Amino acid sequence: MPPPINFRSLDLNLLRVFDEVMSERSLTRAAHKLSITQPAVSNAMRRLREVLGDELLVRQGQGVEPTPRAQALWPVVREAMQQLEGVLVPDDFDPATADTTFVIAMADATAATLIPPLYRILEKEAPGISVRVLPLTTRDPRPLLDDGEADMAVGYFPAVLADLTARAQTGALVAFDSRRLYEGEYLCVMRKGHPLEQVQLTLDNYCAAHHMLVSFSGRSFGFIDEALASLGRSRKVVLTVNQFFTAARVVIDSDLLTILPRHFVPVTGMQEQLVLRDLPFDVTPVHVDALWRRRGPHPQAYDWLLRTLTRAAAVHAP
Repeated sequence: MPPPINFRSLDLNLLRVFDEVMSERSLTRAAHKLSITQPAVSNAMRRLREVLGDELLVRQGQGVEPTPRAQALWPVVREAMQQLEGVLVPDDFDPATADTTFVIAMADATAATLIPPLYRILEKEAPGISVRVLPLTTRDPRPLLDDGEADMAVGYFPAVLADLTARAQTGALVAFDSRRLYEGEYLCVMRKGHPLEQVQLTLDNYCAAHHMLVSFSGRSFGFIDEALASLGRSRKVVLTVNQFFTAARVVIDSDLLTILPRHFVPVTGMQEQLVLRDLPFDVTPVHVDALWRRRGPHPQAYDWLLRTLTRAAAVHAP
């Protein structure tokens, strides 16, 4: 059992060092960020270990890994530090003069929808701001955001949002925020002249066709297959790709069926060569959300980015 802690005698600078070490997973990088020496960081972490009665960090390779106690403590410390920073150092983000770079993870269909109108807004209103898009290869981008590889992820994250809602309802600390950007639906897509173009698309002829799956992770079983399995049915997936653009290109020159978001089809430039059909079974509508970690040092910058992404999404709203 950890020793009792006298909070009044606790040096709060130790928590600032702890926060930076947890963020960097490296004493050397934390020292650089804090503009102090590595021995000073080591000494601070030693003192905090003595106060809390826990190792907090375990060396692994060239870095350090947190103990369960450290992992539980960090979100609370991080949120408190950010709240203090917001009060003591107000964010005066001005998009017209800022030179910030935002890193956003998103799939190609999402990027094709949002980036062109987003760039037009940046060009007029925020010429110094840069955006770097990373490929989104997962339905759970929280590790990507935790590691600081991206400032924000934009995509379809139903399981993540359900988990965050459940955690919030139990009173647990939720380390992420989200905002709905737009909604849509998935459609069955085939080439002009496909054998199924002139007939009604039924569950039977849909399942009998050959299919192409778009899978960010490379898994050969997606949410369409889950929906079919709930009906006791299945389809034959003969090709799996990781981009919607690739899927549209392949469909044009084959008899494969694929699934694309309705809002994405016009931005492919291939709409005249594609036939769109409603699916002959129910699937969950597309909800495209922005997800980010509650540790960004510039909340006003994030708020501006979210408003701007929402404006960009409205360009393609039905």
